[in-house]
Amino acid sequence: MTVRPYRSVLYIPGSKERALDKARGLPVDAIIFDLEDAVTPDAKVEARATLAKALKEGGYGKRAKIIRINALDTEWGREDALAVKDMEADAILLPKVDNALDVQALADLVGKMPIWAMMETCHGVWNAMEVAAHPQVQGFVAGTNDLAKELNCRARADRLPMMGALQMMLLAARAHGVVAVDGVYNQFKDDDGLRAECEQGRDLGFDGKTLIHPAQVDVTNAVFSPSEAEIDLARRQIEAFEEVERTGQGVAVVDGKIVENLHVETAKKVLSMASSIASL
Repeated sequence: MTVRPYRSVLYIPGSKERALDKARGLPVDAIIFDLEDAVTPDAKVEARATLAKALKEGGYGKRAKIIRINALDTEWGREDALAVKDMEADAILLPKVDNALDVQALADLVGKMPIWAMMETCHGVWNAMEVAAHPQVQGFVAGTNDLAKELNCRARADRLPMMGALQMMLLAARAHGVVAVDGVYNQFKDDDGLRAECEQGRDLGFDGKTLIHPAQVDVTNAVFSPSEAEIDLARRQIEAFEEVERTGQGVAVVDGKIVENLHVETAKKVLSMASSIASL
């Protein structure tokens, strides 16, 4: 079992050469090279060439390279898609996804390139299951700022008004084996608030979190990494279960709790994640 980590997913402007270069040395699991919100209208066309050059030069190591284009109903979206399909990237990220037809419209332009979907509209969240079921969709990104605007909900530290939408995204992602990363935390100098929101996202089941600033990377990586206690428990669960299978007697018990197949599967995923993180 090999599990690719997506603990920290950092947005980088596709138009800024300095930022593109700095990203090569950041300890993030994935980078979203942004051609949408982070690029002004007058720089969008030039940004494609700037980003293509940086990706061709390489140097991003094992980090997943995801490119967010402008929505297809904008004047830049179609040309973004056609340019990105020839770039050195792992996936293309489509904003404002409302349904599977939106995904297919992009697939028609980029061929078999893996697609990620921004889940940031009410229609998109409601149709999350059909979006996740599209054969080219490999990831969801929660666009919590845009979604909050559509919902007209208040910002709260516990994100209670957003909880139903977040869980709908996760249900769809897990049903179809799609990666799901949480939305951004806007106060990039507030480590305590970031840690609390990361903990909440991890508890919910997200694979990681999107970030707006390199200062957020260390906290996010720490929260979404298996702890030493989790790794130790996983090893002991596997050992206990395999011992019972070998002897054919009794049931596996660790720390007073019965260990079943489902616990072993989770334990193996924890160890695989730890191994993948160590190799980065």
